[in-house]
Amino acid sequence: MKTCLLGIFAFVLTLGVSAQVKTPQPSPFSKVDQIVGLTNVSLEYSRPNVRERAVFGNLVPYGELWRTGANNNTKITFSDPVVIDGKNLAAGTYAIYSIPNKTSWDVIFYKDVENWGLPQTWDDSKVAVKTTVEVYPLPMNIETLTMTFDDLTNDSAVLGILWEKVYVGVKFEVPTDALVTKTITETMVGTPTSSDYYSSAVYYMQSGNDINQAQIWIDKSIEMSENPQFWQYRQQALIHAKAGDKKGAIEASKKSLEGAKAAGNKDYVKMNTDSLKEWGAM
Repeated sequence: MKTCLLGIFAFVLTLGVSAQVKTPQPSPFSKVDQIVGLTNVSLEYSRPNVRERAVFGNLVPYGELWRTGANNNTKITFSDPVVIDGKNLAAGTYAIYSIPNKTSWDVIFYKDVENWGLPQTWDDSKVAVKTTVEVYPLPMNIETLTMTFDDLTNDSAVLGILWEKVYVGVKFEVPTDALVTKTITETMVGTPTSSDYYSSAVYYMQSGNDINQAQIWIDKSIEMSENPQFWQYRQQALIHAKAGDKKGAIEASKKSLEGAKAAGNKDYVKMNTDSLKEWGAM
């Protein structure tokens, strides 16, 4: 009898140890990674639902500090220094807090990220950047808190926060031009390849830098290429046109058109045809 009871007891203990009930989290964790220019940006947050509740002005009171999410701190990490509302923010990880109001929000980037929700004691010295942004009402309901990276350019992006019928966006600027210029300078004093010349030329054209230098680099890239492709000639045409060399632009565009037709690329056929018409060559 004693042996039987011991066996049953051991079986019950085994069940207790091995049982692992898993259920969905009410506010699921999400991570979003985004490259802006050359800067890596990572966002971690938990996503509560509306669940037929009145959120802003009720569940999230106006004028009070909010964790901007659920559970642990909402965190954002920048691999490089950024600028928000004209204020410098060093590379690193920050908790995002906010103070929602009806027509505007204060959004705060806080240096201490080791808080579950709000800090027990708020420390103004840990506020890295604070900015005020406008509230945009949405025509539809956003059931789950959503944070996005919008309006991406080489030099900036907007951190969007959407929930219920509210959208706010915090623009941040990244140091892309300084980073690219540094790599170009370092590469050009060595032994640049055709690809290096090409990338540098296209970047200079697109970013509004010295177009004459871009023209020198793109011509060098084409000269070094054993078999220049139609998209390379296309960029050469655009750079020459921007530099005021219409003859060179037309010559490069015709080569791009010929290559695009051979490759069956309708997009480049149309772009080159439109440009040649604009430049009076067709």
